Amino acid sequence: MPRESAIRLIAGTFVLTSLALGWWVDARWFLLTAFVGINLVQSSLTRWCLLEDVLEATVYRTRRS
Repeated sequence: MPRESAIRLIAGTFVLTSLALGWWVDARWFLLTAFVGINLVQSSLTRWCLLEDVLEATVYRTRRS
């Protein structure tokens, strides 16, 4: 799976999970939804994404010669 697809999958999973938790458990979980949304906006403006760095450091390591 390409890294960009993994980022979208993880962000979507976080949003849907936090919405469900906010609805059925505690409304403070909606803060996680807002945090993910803010990070998506920030990454679109600055072209830097923390999750991309984390994935590159763990799963999606670039091969160096």
